[in-house]
Amino acid sequence: MTSQVSSPAEHTDGTVVGEQRKPGGAKDVRRLDRVIIRFAGDSGDGMQLTGDRFTSETASFGNDLSTLPNFPAEIRAPAGTLPGVSSFQLHFADHDILTPGDAPNVLVAMNPAALKANVGDLPRGAEIIVNTDEFTKRALQKVGYDTDPLQDGSLDGYNLHPVPLTTLTVEALKEFSLSRKEAERSKNMFALGLLSWMYHRPTEGTEKFLKSKFAKKPDIAEANIAAFRAGWNFGETTEDFAVSYEVAPAAKAFPVGTYRNISGNLALAYGLVTASQQADLPLFLGSYPITPASDILHELSKHKNFGVRTFQAEDEIAGIGAALGAAFGGSLAVTTTSGPGVALKSETIGLAVSLELPLLVVDIQRGGPSTGLPTKTEQADLLQAMFGRNGEAPVPIVAPQTPADCFDAALEAARIALTYRTPVMLLSDGYLANGSEPWRIPDLDELPDLRVQFASGPNHTLQDGTEVFWPYKRDPETLARPWAIPGTPGLEHRIGGIEKQDGTGNISYDPANHDFMVRTRQAKVDGIEVPDIEVDDPHGAKALVLGWGSTYGPITAAVRRLRAGGESIAQAHLRHLNPFPRNLGKVLQQYDKVVVPEMNLGQLATLIRAKYLVDAHSYNQVNGMPFKAEQLATALKEAIDD
Repeated sequence: MTSQVSSPAEHTDGTVVGEQRKPGGAKDVRRLDRVIIRFAGDSGDGMQLTGDRFTSETASFGNDLSTLPNFPAEIRAPAGTLPGVSSFQLHFADHDILTPGDAPNVLVAMNPAALKANVGDLPRGAEIIVNTDEFTKRALQKVGYDTDPLQDGSLDGYNLHPVPLTTLTVEALKEFSLSRKEAERSKNMFALGLLSWMYHRPTEGTEKFLKSKFAKKPDIAEANIAAFRAGWNFGETTEDFAVSYEVAPAAKAFPVGTYRNISGNLALAYGLVTASQQADLPLFLGSYPITPASDILHELSKHKNFGVRTFQAEDEIAGIGAALGAAFGGSLAVTTTSGPGVALKSETIGLAVSLELPLLVVDIQRGGPSTGLPTKTEQADLLQAMFGRNGEAPVPIVAPQTPADCFDAALEAARIALTYRTPVMLLSDGYLANGSEPWRIPDLDELPDLRVQFASGPNHTLQDGTEVFWPYKRDPETLARPWAIPGTPGLEHRIGGIEKQDGTGNISYDPANHDFMVRTRQAKVDGIEVPDIEVDDPHGAKALVLGWGSTYGPITAAVRRLRAGGESIAQAHLRHLNPFPRNLGKVLQQYDKVVVPEMNLGQLATLIRAKYLVDAHSYNQVNGMPFKAEQLATALKEAIDD
């Protein structure tokens, strides 16, 4: 056996860091530093499941990874059509990575529609594995192919691997008592087995998963396992795949700890449960199903053992109404939704501002307006979160930056809501919600103490010496009003949306009182303690790129590329969008140019210009997809040179 360093041009999966040639005609094994794989097929072909299983095995192997699921909004889109294509992209590496990758090195296309929808994203020399059984004349015509791309030379620039996946799967399952249609459904497991062989992925976890998933149908479980093994064996024996690839674990990319793969919505759900435990409060979720937030409702419904109550309401308004009622009753109250749901919830959010009760409003943003793009990502709800209510109704805003960071963002949103007695908006998005990455499970002593003190007795003395309870008598440091649980003797008080008198909570139409209450609620939000923004500027740059939310990965990857090319650029990322960090204005003034990339038409840039009088330059994208690192690097380079 010999080992040698090979040129990066030898294979498009990533830089080739070594090659092992096995004796006796055995297949070669090449070592790579990273790979980007995309599975694509009909929305009924199981591409999301296939990608998820490959991701789980990759995480257990110890690679760093980032994923990008992409699927139609329809439950079952028209088979064999371009709108019906579902895909799952996975980027995994032996080092720290930040994005799902710009361009796949490997495409698994289950039909002509999947090939046509995705081939334009591939670099020359990429691997294409196609299910030839689906390339019928009718299927080709359905997506506009005049000739068969597998035969007409249009794919000559790629490493094409034609594989009759359906036929091979049916043949592998002939010993099972399955109809041909039932057997064909396992072709995604055959493809998963083949890719698992190609990249030396573990297999035990997938077989265990299949046995669990189909526990009530053991014959189906065994059939899927057989198809999975057949795919592995096909890779081992066929002459078409002469090389397999290894991507070593990312041992140096992670601090010491216990890790698991986690999606943004799952991390957020775990963060909410943890917050309720740290606050010693029951968790109540009042929600109405909506893409892409429904997974949080589904996950929280599994955790009754932690005192979690989930209520699937009849509509968005009922969901938040129930949550606000739970907050009044002493629960850590949450409502989850997406942009259209926030619009419907806006009146009740305003009521929560007036009542000054803790409430978490989780907005998993998607493409809009109206129904828009339910399964695609966007960052276009920032101004709605800031101003989308009648009257002066300020609400703190927190935004996670990666899927794993959704856990910490949930804890931070809960801290603010409980400490300052206010509704809080948490702005995630579809890219974070459905994407996944490794997450270090925190130690218990790392978690914040979120316990609160409920009002237990009178808090004010009248001039005649009578002790009374004033529901709007505030903490001098936080300006939070007391949280009085209904039924506590002597703490009876009025609630409602009509303006309250300062201190007493009585209904008040006094102009001076209203002015005072409006300014006090604003001062409470403005006074929230948030960490200063940190700036990554190792070279004393003149230009700063400022981001928020899910743009963190693409921005950081782009900045790394620019610095590797000799450019000097600073980077800062916002988690708190209301209030802004106190040092943000000073930071912005230090740079000649500020560039703000956003998946909207410039909402953060608008706020920055208005508040700090800084000529922030917007770089915007609203195509339902996250930024690509190379695209951002080019745009930032142009901004630097301008």
